[in-house]
Amino acid sequence: MDVTPALSELLERSRAGDETSLNELVSTLYGELHRVASRQLRGERIGHTLQTTALVHEVYLKLAGSREFGFNDKTHFLCVASRVMRHVLVDHARARATKRRAQDEPGELEPLTTGIHVAAGKSVAPIELLDLDRALEALSREDQSLAQLIEMRYFGGMTAEETAGALGQSVHIVRHDLRLAQAWLSRRLSK
Repeated sequence: MDVTPALSELLERSRAGDETSLNELVSTLYGELHRVASRQLRGERIGHTLQTTALVHEVYLKLAGSREFGFNDKTHFLCVASRVMRHVLVDHARARATKRRAQDEPGELEPLTTGIHVAAGKSVAPIELLDLDRALEALSREDQSLAQLIEMRYFGGMTAEETAGALGQSVHIVRHDLRLAQAWLSRRLSK
């Protein structure tokens, strides 16, 4: 990935524990974070309660609250932000499910889908976020690296080339493992 000198300096400050660097990193990479958040919310119904900008801001608040991240590079920052985004979306979906149960009106709130589509047989259907989260947790227990690939690809919007660079692997291996992870998820989600 291209890294400008200013971005390199921000990443170095982040690794050194400079707490103000997160503000500048998010500001510098806001467009990319917004793109990833937009992709996550694509396909949701009109009037969805969590909007793209709000999702990016929630990710920022979670990152700022942790203060534990020293980012190695732009890809590492986006990987961590993608993981945090996944958790924000899952928390939102769980809160909506709780609200639905409390209201005892199952038809009023639709499930939060991911905008991610996994082929199941010959059909392709959107995946409910909580189902995907449970499947990713199961995959993570079985093979953490495959779960990480799915997070990077679908929650982070990273290409195979970007993922390969972040993981220090060949693009061929990343694409192979990604197909393996997708097949695993397809089987798991079609049960």
